[in-house]
Parts: sequence; C-alpha cells; structure tokens
Amino acid sequence: MIGKYEVITLCGSMKFGKHFIEQQKRLTLEGKIVLSVDFFDNNNEVINKEQKIMLDDMHKRKIDMSDGIFVINVGGYIGTSTRSEIDYALHTGKVVDYLEKTNI
Repeated sequence: MIGKYEVITLCGSMKFGKHFIEQQKRLTLEGKIVLSVDFFDNNNEVINKEQKIMLDDMHKRKIDMSDGIFVINVGGYIGTSTRSEIDYALHTGKVVDYLEKTNI
C-alpha cells in the first residue's frame, strides 16, 4: 500500500520501553505511521511537574493527529497516565487496540 497510511500513537508505561520498540517496528512494517513517547527514562531522570504536564499534553496532541492508539499493557498493566490517554482517545473517536486482551 503506497500513499495513505494509518497513523497510530503508542501508549503505555515508559517502563515497557523494549515493547514500545518491538511494536513500533511491527506496526511500521505493517504500513502504519507510528508516533511514540519522546524518550524512555532509563536513568530515572527526575522530570519536574511542569515537564510532566507538558509531556502528557504533547502525547494527547499526538493522539489528535492519529487514527487510533495502540496500548502497550504488558501483564494487563495500565497506569493512570495511560488510562487518561485511553479515555481521551475514546472521547475523540479514535480506535483503541491493546497488546494484551483487556476487559476495559
């Protein structure tokens, strides 16, 4: 398929960095444009409150640009920020898919 590509935003806990990379590769090779988190905090860098608010808002703007989201919910884990992103995506009419089956 050349030309029109579905745009997907990855959502989930940043502790699942390896899974983000795997799913980004898989979805890209399926012909999707993949938006992801801006960086993985592997060094436990301290992010201040203003930065956290900004990063959360930036991720919702990515959802606005997307056709849907793909939730990386390893072991069924969905944290507060991810739950907020899922709610936002559903509220704005986006398709929501999950790595692992969920009862949400």
